Amino acid sequence: MNNMPTITKHLLIINILMFAGRYVASLYGIDLDNLLGLHFFLASDFRWYQFFTYMFMHGGLEHLFFNMFAVWMFGRIVENTMGPRRYLFYYLTCGLGAGIIQECVQYISFLSQGLGAYEQVALASTTIEMSEFLNRWTTVGASGAVYGILLAFGMTFPEERIFIIPLPVPIKAKYFVCGYAVIELMSALARSNDGVAHFAHLGGMLFGLLLILYWRNHGGNRGSRNGGYGYYDQHYDRGSGSGGWRQWFAALRRPKKPHTTLRNEGKYTQDMDYRRRQKEREEEIDRILDKVRRNGYNGLTDEEKKRLFDFSQKE
Repeated sequence: MNNMPTITKHLLIINILMFAGRYVASLYGIDLDNLLGLHFFLASDFRWYQFFTYMFMHGGLEHLFFNMFAVWMFGRIVENTMGPRRYLFYYLTCGLGAGIIQECVQYISFLSQGLGAYEQVALASTTIEMSEFLNRWTTVGASGAVYGILLAFGMTFPEERIFIIPLPVPIKAKYFVCGYAVIELMSALARSNDGVAHFAHLGGMLFGLLLILYWRNHGGNRGSRNGGYGYYDQHYDRGSGSGGWRQWFAALRRPKKPHTTLRNEGKYTQDMDYRRRQKEREEEIDRILDKVRRNGYNGLTDEEKKRLFDFSQKE
């Protein structure tokens, strides 16, 4: 855990603690899913804060495990490339986007079924009030944010090979992400009653895609070292080939401006030793990134991974 990026580690801890708290609260008759899960916006139990709290709640141990496994496996790599603050913003945005899409889909279902014209709903052998029925439309889980992480990983390391059980051969990350998106879309359109919010998963990917495209086209040209995301509010673009790779990592290599002094004669003096050390660090990072481009992230030694991680944490 010591070498795990800060935000990824805290996300794992918070989600596990919330799951444990959910169980403890149930012993006292408190339903945290009802309080913190995302309700349909026309339901009486809906609250605006649920757009954020729902992504830290999970319906069961299996749900929690697979989401947190993905956060650990892919999130730590994405955080090392985005930087902690940008990564946290990205994670929350994908989760928020998933919730918004889920609300839109539920509203379309509400209108298409004409539920607004009824006061009661018949379920099996019982009849319940419409208000109670709508309160049952509750969404929980970090899956929307997780699917956003998968998208970011696939866009950042499209050629990275991943082993997926039970496939006998590894597949490239770009095909892995596209395959997941197609499966979710087909599942959503099939209107299956599996209790999974497939459109929310797609919503997380959609908002993640829009955010990355914004960063690539606009976000990197408006930041500054003293505000926003520090090194990471530069152009978030991996590109293709060695030139594109270096361009994408320009944010990581952008040094803090050395101290300058304006003298009476109008000349600037700079710390030459600082620039020399910075140049050595840049050459080392270039070497590591070239190795990642050739062999993938897992082709790095533990020391090289640590160097890349340490450099990404500096601001």
